[in-house]
Amino acid sequence: MSTRERILDAAARVMREQGVAHATTKEIARAAGCSEALLYRHFDDKQGLFMAVLQERLPRFALPDDAVGTSTVEANLVRFVSGLLDFYVGSFPISASIFSSSVLLARHRESIAAKGAGPQVPQLRLQAYLEAERDAGRVRADADVEAVARLLVGAALYQAFLATFWGEDGDGSTGDAEGGVGRPGLAQHLVAPVLPALLVG
Repeated sequence: MSTRERILDAAARVMREQGVAHATTKEIARAAGCSEALLYRHFDDKQGLFMAVLQERLPRFALPDDAVGTSTVEANLVRFVSGLLDFYVGSFPISASIFSSSVLLARHRESIAAKGAGPQVPQLRLQAYLEAERDAGRVRADADVEAVARLLVGAALYQAFLATFWGEDGDGSTGDAEGGVGRPGLAQHLVAPVLPALLVG
């Protein structure tokens, strides 16, 4: 395993345990078995390390480029929402502490804006997918795809928050009957109510 990969693994572990606001590069370097100087050869700062953890150590939620017109719209939505649930559950313990520091939050905003990233990305990706399916005739011409995308992303964020707060499946509403957080059962449960507003025929 390369030094960079070892540092990323250690950073993900330390940030998950302490949150990014309280994790230090010194502690991450110690957990990775390297010096801080070596850590800084691979990452400019803790913010850069945090962004790398989000991008490389958490579940992905993007649909493949050829998703439009393949499988079914329902199956594609379930796949996207399932990945989003896993991403949010994985990122909450790491990123929630950002909101405890206005300085850290401002730095994070600047960093993600420079990369064209941010919390709006899941909604925009899902909206773009639905717009493409609408153009392909598989989604109703009068469908409000922006609203549907916001509803699904919001529902995933809420369910992931509950799972993180109570412990996975601990709130009694996301248990085995619905598949559990991040599994297709819960994603299917969240997608089902919006299908009549989307599907043709």
